[in-house]
Amino acid sequence: MQVISTSLHDVKLLEPRRFGDSRGWFAEVFNQTTFAAAGLPDNFVQDNQSFSGKGVLRGLHYQLGKPQGKLVRVLSGHIWDVAVDLRRDSPDFGKWAGFHLRPLNEAGEMELLWIPEGFAHGFLVLSETAEVLYKTTNPYYPQGERCILWDDPTLKIDWPLGELGGLEPSVSSKDAVGALLTEADLPPVG
Repeated sequence: MQVISTSLHDVKLLEPRRFGDSRGWFAEVFNQTTFAAAGLPDNFVQDNQSFSGKGVLRGLHYQLGKPQGKLVRVLSGHIWDVAVDLRRDSPDFGKWAGFHLRPLNEAGEMELLWIPEGFAHGFLVLSETAEVLYKTTNPYYPQGERCILWDDPTLKIDWPLGELGGLEPSVSSKDAVGALLTEADLPPVG
């Protein structure tokens, strides 16, 4: 497995090795020993899967009290995945990075995205539909659920809305009333 650093400290792209022949291919997507040796978390407690249509924008979500690290994988379709650093003691606090994720990247490699605890996460579906699977380091904790507005003017996230062919993003009623970064409950320092 190749581990690739990104512009945000601690956010990583992972490329598991695929082994193939004329019948298809096989890949080991998660192995506790391999992840631990690479300095990645090796204890995930929950798997989540979503199916969404083109233009659906989910996020920017995070949890207080029981923060979730997320290992994101696209099973079908194409998304623009965004991570925002909410760690106030981080040199990247308030910065974001976006990633085009598909089942296989442009080089034909499988690609997963690791987003550690202390980050907000969201994505925009750019294909007709997309299925996203992600493992979390903590279970869903409704009392700690928080959301930053996807179009927060402080963050200035460059969502690829032009790729929607004139569609407006479809946001849940809960996400539509997310907080601004400057007013949000953020994870504690340290």
